Amino acid sequence: MTKPTAITVDVVSDVVCPWCFIGQKRLDKAIAAAGDVEVHVRWRPFQLDPTIPREGKDRRDYMLGKFGSEERIREIHARIEPLGEAEGINFAFDAIKVAPNTLDAHRLIRWAGGVSEEVQNRLVRRLFQINFEQGGNLGDHAVLIEAAREAGMDVSVVEALLPSDADVEEVQNEIATASRMGITGVPCFLLEGKYAVMGAQDAATLTDAIREIAGAKAKGDLEKAE
Repeated sequence: MTKPTAITVDVVSDVVCPWCFIGQKRLDKAIAAAGDVEVHVRWRPFQLDPTIPREGKDRRDYMLGKFGSEERIREIHARIEPLGEAEGINFAFDAIKVAPNTLDAHRLIRWAGGVSEEVQNRLVRRLFQINFEQGGNLGDHAVLIEAAREAGMDVSVVEALLPSDADVEEVQNEIATASRMGITGVPCFLLEGKYAVMGAQDAATLTDAIREIAGAKAKGDLEKAE
C-alpha cells in the first residue's frame, strides 16, 4: 500500500479574527476531503492590533473607534454571522466585552505546539470558541489557563510561564517575519512553506491547493522549484 504524501500547512492567524475561525472550519473540511493526503497543521502568530494594551480595551469603544458607528459595526457582524453559521459557528459578538491583546494567547499556542500538533489544534479551536461563542477574554490569564487545561496541556507549566516574558520575543519575531513575507491580512495558509492561499477561502479551494501541492511534492517538483 502506497504511503500517502504528507504536507505541512502553516496557518498564520489571530484568535480574535472571525475570518480565521471560519478559515479553521473550512480547513478541517478541506483536510477531510483530501483524505488521500496526510496534512500536518501548524498555527503561526499574527496580531491584528498589537497596540492594544496587555489589559485590553472595552470592545464597544474599540470597535466604534475603528469603524465609526454602531450601524457600521452591525453591518459587519451581519455579513459574517451567516457565513459562520454555515460552518457551525454561533458568533455571539454582543457577548464580547473586551478587545484583548492576543500576545499571551499566541505564546500559549506556541507552547501547545511544543507538546503536539493535536494539542495545538485543540487549543486553537477552543480559543476561537471562547472568544467568539462565549465572549471570553483571551487576555485573561485565568481564561488561557483553563483553555490549556481543556486542551490537555500541563497547567502547572502554563501557570509558571504566563506571568513571565517567556517566548514574548520569539512570538513577536514570528509576527515580524510574517510581515516581511508580505502577509498583511489573515488567515493565510502556507503550504509546504512556499505556496500561500490568502483569506478564508472555501473548503473546495483549500482542498484543491492541498492536492496540487501534495501531487507536486510526490513527483519531486517542489524540490526542483527551489
